[in-house]
Amino acid sequence: MIFKRSRALFEEARKYIPGGVNSPVRAFKSVGGTPIFIKSAKGAYLTDEDGNKYIDYINSWGPMILGHNHTEVVEAVRKQMQNGFSFGTPTELETEIAKLITSFVPNIDKIRMVNSGTEACMSAIRLARGYTSRNKIIKFEGCYHGHSDSFLIKAGSGAATFGNPNSPGVTNGTAKDTLLARYNDIDSVQSLFENNKNEIAAVILEPIAGNMGCVPPKKDFLKQLKLLCKDNQSLLIFDEVMTGFRAKLGGAQDFFNVQADIVTYGKIIGGGMPVGAFAARKEIMDFLSPEGKVYQAGTLSGNPIAMCAGYTTLSILKSDLDIYDRITQTTKILSTELKAIFESAGIQICINQCTSMLTLFFGISEVSNFDDASKADHDMFNKYFHFLLENGIYLPPSGYETWFISDCIKEDEIDKTLTISKKFISSI
Repeated sequence: MIFKRSRALFEEARKYIPGGVNSPVRAFKSVGGTPIFIKSAKGAYLTDEDGNKYIDYINSWGPMILGHNHTEVVEAVRKQMQNGFSFGTPTELETEIAKLITSFVPNIDKIRMVNSGTEACMSAIRLARGYTSRNKIIKFEGCYHGHSDSFLIKAGSGAATFGNPNSPGVTNGTAKDTLLARYNDIDSVQSLFENNKNEIAAVILEPIAGNMGCVPPKKDFLKQLKLLCKDNQSLLIFDEVMTGFRAKLGGAQDFFNVQADIVTYGKIIGGGMPVGAFAARKEIMDFLSPEGKVYQAGTLSGNPIAMCAGYTTLSILKSDLDIYDRITQTTKILSTELKAIFESAGIQICINQCTSMLTLFFGISEVSNFDDASKADHDMFNKYFHFLLENGIYLPPSGYETWFISDCIKEDEIDKTLTISKKFISSI
């Protein structure tokens, strides 16, 4: 493939945008090479500025569960745009989507719309601290909850140590209130509670981790977390920015039958538009301004274009619940066949798959936490990434990211992916 225009556009972008991108993973730093500039998308495919076409396994990092440019969503947004983009006032659409979302999820009574997953998680933490009158939180290494200061920390020397800033600009004072646990290791969480009695406001995690690659929770891990939080009078926060309305209509809570105290959303609830939200039962949400003292605000929160796109997408999902079986089955077939292809060639591989999310980890047999993911053969993934890119398949540009399957990815797209993967094996 020819990437001449993408290369030129990247060089131009670097003059005016830090690193040439507005979100770091887009820069291809992990896999090497020049990022591809996309011009348009439809269904299962992306088209770049050079006219190259790709099967899309990113799907805008999750929200395009129906595929790109779904006709009903586009038409609904087009009609709404004729009424105006944003008013800075309440609209009926905000209430309608709130009613729809709360009807899907039995343990939430109220929801607050924001503009991103980062805002949602940041606000959920503030609300948890205000509700419990405690300062500390527990997060898990390898789980990403946005770039808020509280989350940009790395593990200390052990499970019971304070976190250290993982980015310049994050103060030690902020980082000291964030404790690091090991994903899928309930003992590490228990230790933190024992060493910080009556100080922990909340535990936050991705119920299906997606930012160290797809890493599902081990059996009963989420239920054990719920019990620990209950015993210690701390809140359990599920970051369902990725999994909300993708794992199931009721999200990962419904899929695993574990109810969190606060849930954050994004991605699908905006139908591809920038939206986030956080939700909980009434007694917690009423601590939020203007009813309560915990302050949170946003000028463009609940803007009508995003609400329209999200409401239409969620309504389509509600009317066709078979979509979850379809995309899960597609994902299972893809992961099973890919694993068989690589293993038959003597290439060690772990493929984690949960619902319509999956990740390939080369050179390792099991990945259940961030340490495992770090031991994978990322050089092999980088080679695989570029080989597939050259052959019209767009994967997440990092071995630590998750593939997201849309309802538009069908047998033809799977067959091509398997065929190109076989060619990759022959090439190495």
